[in-house]
Amino acid sequence: MHESCAASLFGLRNNVLTLRHTSFPSLALTAETVTCRRGGRLVFEGLSFSLGNGEAIALTGRNGAGKSSLIAMICGRLLPAEGSLRIDGAGDVPLPELIHLVGHRDGLKTALSAGENLAFAQGLLGEAAASPEEALTAVGLAHVAALPVGYLSAGQRRRVALARLLVSRRPLWLLDEPASALDASAQQMLIGLMQAHLVQGGAIIAATHGPLGLDGARELRIGL
Repeated sequence: MHESCAASLFGLRNNVLTLRHTSFPSLALTAETVTCRRGGRLVFEGLSFSLGNGEAIALTGRNGAGKSSLIAMICGRLLPAEGSLRIDGAGDVPLPELIHLVGHRDGLKTALSAGENLAFAQGLLGEAAASPEEALTAVGLAHVAALPVGYLSAGQRRRVALARLLVSRRPLWLLDEPASALDASAQQMLIGLMQAHLVQGGAIIAATHGPLGLDGARELRIGL
């Protein structure tokens, strides 16, 4: 991310990006002896971990180890075969409403422009933060705001998907191979966005095959 762009949207403190709004309240995600079965097959078992404000976990493991399945469990799309997942400190807010998900697929409507996709996401998710225009500027795509997403490259579409993280305010980011299709410059942009989120008290779980590049991230290797 260019420093001038970062300064306008986030502000810079000791070269760390910081978002303009206030910190997130205290939250704690806890997984206790979680077991995953898919189609009758045991994928992983007995998985326990905790995640709090300002913390990041890099999920690693071979293909099919269950990284995406664990993310689906945290989202509520898949139930654990055994064990439990809970979040403390959120009051009556259900876990799925505290989550931003960027999955394998970008989840964009190709007939809509980049800006329209972000405006739709903001209206759906609520808790407005950056405007679609600000979010696209932050990921280096201000110049394609009016273009249909179907005309964009794979890397550009991935950046639009990541820009959704900025238009609505949610504390827990779940990222499934977030650097997929990103070049080196865009990967550095992503690291800056993640670091800014952690500084503000957000939390991140990212499934990755390569280094996450995020200072202080804990590795959690899953699979049998």
